[in-house]
Amino acid sequence: MTDKLRHASTPFSDLIGVAPLMRQAFMDVNLRPLGETLLARAQANPDDANAVFDFSTVLQLNGEREAALAVQMEAIRINPLFTIAPALPSRLRLLVIMGPGDLMSNTPIEFLLEHSDVTLDMLFLTLDTQWPDTVPDHDVLLVAIAESEANRDLLPLVAQLVANWPRPVINRPEHIAVLSRDSVCAALDGVPGLLLPRTIRTDRGSLGALAAGDIAVGELLPGDDFPLIVRPLGSHAGTDLDKVADAGELRAYLDRVGGAEFYLSRFVDYSSADGLFRKYRIVLIAGVPYICHFAISQHWMIHYLNAGMAESVEKREQEAACMLHFDEQFAARHRATLLEINRRIGLDYVGIDCAETADGALLLFEIDNAMIVHGMDPLDKFAYKKPVMEKVFAAFRALLESVRSDTRVA
Repeated sequence: MTDKLRHASTPFSDLIGVAPLMRQAFMDVNLRPLGETLLARAQANPDDANAVFDFSTVLQLNGEREAALAVQMEAIRINPLFTIAPALPSRLRLLVIMGPGDLMSNTPIEFLLEHSDVTLDMLFLTLDTQWPDTVPDHDVLLVAIAESEANRDLLPLVAQLVANWPRPVINRPEHIAVLSRDSVCAALDGVPGLLLPRTIRTDRGSLGALAAGDIAVGELLPGDDFPLIVRPLGSHAGTDLDKVADAGELRAYLDRVGGAEFYLSRFVDYSSADGLFRKYRIVLIAGVPYICHFAISQHWMIHYLNAGMAESVEKREQEAACMLHFDEQFAARHRATLLEINRRIGLDYVGIDCAETADGALLLFEIDNAMIVHGMDPLDKFAYKKPVMEKVFAAFRALLESVRSDTRVA
């Protein structure tokens, strides 16, 4: 247990932060006693923003999302700036612009720099808060806010604020704003070697008409047909994501799932010869691809935590081999495609969930600056991932160093 966790009951103590708390959750530690301690501390010291913010994180990790977001907003109201000092002597100071939301609403900066020599100043902005008169002196500024419906108006505001920033800026807001599923399709249209099924944003009425047989799939997605992938706008981590084989299944989906707007695209069967599905999570750091995980599942909708990786030695052996040979195999096969994706998206750091089709194309599921990447997997089963993730973290730290010397007026 870290000193920050031991000192959680001390008034106005340092922010524990997301990474140590999620690490405890990964180890199946019961966080409720810690949450009670943080709540008592906050009630005794109403200006203790660190206690309130850490309590909101504990609530999120315990699955109490709505309560967590309300508590988080209270912490931001008390003080929108949160600092995490490194365990090592600090050699670089990073100012991170963040927005309110759950653990997938911002670049996972704490995981990327958990054991580094970088001081993190995390400034939370909302549409209702003013930019502070002063911010901590820093070497580099990073915009961590993810593209989402909630941030549709916030990103342009931040873009104005940092348009002429006197320090180098990583991940400009106007480029992040292009990461919606339909905008990515337009931005990456025609990239050689890339399979990216057309994704449209549509409303419940149009889907209802399709489910009733009043319109054909081609009227919404020219040239496409069932089966289709449908999800509500703003859905992440597979929430209410489904494959519908025909109009009847779409009708049943609409009866089950609420929401006014949806994303719709055709389904691509990307199963391998053995019938299993394989999904890569990579990050592009300064345009260079790095593997973060390789999940194998019997189901087309893959999430690493439910793919059975921990239960299967064979799957872990395949992931270890994939990681060991990633640079000369996957990265080499798709080098030109990934370079063009990087050129068009224009972000120094971004995550990609993807697969390979039977004919060797790169099938892109999602591209996002807020995908969770971490080094928390238990070493007894995932020791092979430790050097792989250390390579990712070192590359991100090198990115900060390289842009620090950039004298452009950002």
